[in-house]
Amino acid sequence: MDAHARETAQADAPAGDEPLLTIGDFAARARLSPKALRLYDRLGLLTPAYVDESTGYRHYRATQVESARMVVLLRRLGMPLADIAVTVRLDGEQAGRAVTAYWAGVEERHAEQRTLVGYLRGRLSGRGSEMYGKEFEVKTVDVPEQYVICESRHLLAEELPVWIDASTRRLEEAAASECGGMADSPFVVYHAEVTQDSDGPAEACVPVRDAEAARTWARRTGDRRGTSSRVEPAHRIAYTRITKAQVSYPQILGAFEAVEAWVAREGLKVTGPCREIYFVEWDTAGPDDQVCDVAFPVSE
Repeated sequence: MDAHARETAQADAPAGDEPLLTIGDFAARARLSPKALRLYDRLGLLTPAYVDESTGYRHYRATQVESARMVVLLRRLGMPLADIAVTVRLDGEQAGRAVTAYWAGVEERHAEQRTLVGYLRGRLSGRGSEMYGKEFEVKTVDVPEQYVICESRHLLAEELPVWIDASTRRLEEAAASECGGMADSPFVVYHAEVTQDSDGPAEACVPVRDAEAARTWARRTGDRRGTSSRVEPAHRIAYTRITKAQVSYPQILGAFEAVEAWVAREGLKVTGPCREIYFVEWDTAGPDDQVCDVAFPVSE
């Protein structure tokens, strides 16, 4: 831009004591390319202070350098441009919380991928049983008879996380409001294989304190939601405790395989369908926190 054009831009720009910078000068200060600045403008990440209507030249104020550098830092964090556009519009405290929430999600995904690598390494090396036996400690415990309210669904593995969360929340709310409260941790029973190709069914269960109230609730809601209530007989389970990251499919299969192998080595007999018992509030748990027991009912 020549001196005359720069003077014209300064004269036509919005009022303010701070002089305007050309896109080239601003790009040098912000350590960005003009091409990147044009992209950020189109996406609404960093809007120029002034655009000359006749030439289309973009102009910026020096105070926008910090905003430009913040966009760069968020991109280095791996944050998608759409999320950056939202974050830079927030005030300081809200923006800080947004970055914290984004990175928590990144760490959770990395933890899941780390456990998946371990599962795949075992499968591909042909040493899965040996590796899972070292990773998962298996114990047994006796579970007393319980009365449970349930919700059943045929679904595939990728549908499980959302359904488990939604169904257990519905059952927990029903237990608290209509069935005398929860008597123990919620669990999910797999009555048939649930994979990417096989749809179960799976059954979400919540133990409750008032059996008669539970029967009444099940009669009222069964036709609409596929809910029921029943007695869960006393039994012994062989189980291993896993982290939130290890719950993800398919790496959770390593935990099931470890328990099955242990049961066989101990000369025990599986007497019922496998299950997952959730004893920690999911939303408050970190990726490396233990949240779930993978279990099989067993007998001598």
